[in-house]
Amino acid sequence: MIGTFFNVCMILAGSFIGSYFKKGIKAEYNEILTQALGLAAMLIGINAVVQHMPKSHYPVLFIVSLAIGGLFGQWINLEKRFDNLVGKFSKPNPDGGNNLAEGLATAVLLYCIGSLSILGPIQAALNKDYTFLFTNGMLDGITSIVLASTFGIGMALAAIAVLVWQGSIYLIAILLHNSINTNMITELTIVGGILIFASGLGLLNIKKIKVLNLLPSLVVPIVVIAVMELF
Repeated sequence: MIGTFFNVCMILAGSFIGSYFKKGIKAEYNEILTQALGLAAMLIGINAVVQHMPKSHYPVLFIVSLAIGGLFGQWINLEKRFDNLVGKFSKPNPDGGNNLAEGLATAVLLYCIGSLSILGPIQAALNKDYTFLFTNGMLDGITSIVLASTFGIGMALAAIAVLVWQGSIYLIAILLHNSINTNMITELTIVGGILIFASGLGLLNIKKIKVLNLLPSLVVPIVVIAVMELF
C-alpha cells in the first residue's frame, strides 16, 4: 500500500496547490483549462480503447457492460445522489449541473481507470514493485493541480476514491493471486476508456452524458470474466 498512499498524497498536494492558483485565475482562463481537460480526457479515452480493443477476447462485452451498468446506475440514480452530496460545496451550473460533481467524475475516471492505476496495485501486491504506482502518483499530482485550479479544493475528495479503488485492487490481488489475468484488465480498460471519452464530451459541452450513472459498468467485466472462467 506504500505506492497507493504516495498516490493519494500527491493528489491531495496537487489539489491544494491548484486551489491556491484558482484564486487568481480569471473566468476565461478557467474556461480554457476546462476545454483543455476535455480534449485531454477524450484523447486518453480514445487511446485506451484503441490500444486494448485488438487484445479483447470478448468483443461485445463492453456493450453489455455499458448497458447493464448504465441501467443499474440509473436505477439507483448515482448522479442525483452524488450531486446532492456535494451540492453544498459548489455552485450549480446554469443548466442545473454541478461543477464539482462534473470535475470529480472526470478526476475519478482519470485517476482510477488506466494501466498504471490498475496494474500498479497488482504489481505491488504480487511482486512488491511500486514503480507503476510512484509513476502514476507523479502524473496524478500534476493532473490534480490543473483540475483543482478549475474546479476548486473539492477535487481533493477524489483521493478517497483512489484510496478505495487501488486499495481494493491490492487486496483482491493478494487474495486471488494467479486468478487475475490480462483479460480482466483489458476489458476493464476498454469500458473505462469509453467513460473517460464521455466525460470529455461533457467538459467540452458537446454532449452531457450521465457518466456517474454509467460507473457501475466498470464492475461488469470483472464479474462476467470471473464467472466465465469458473466453467
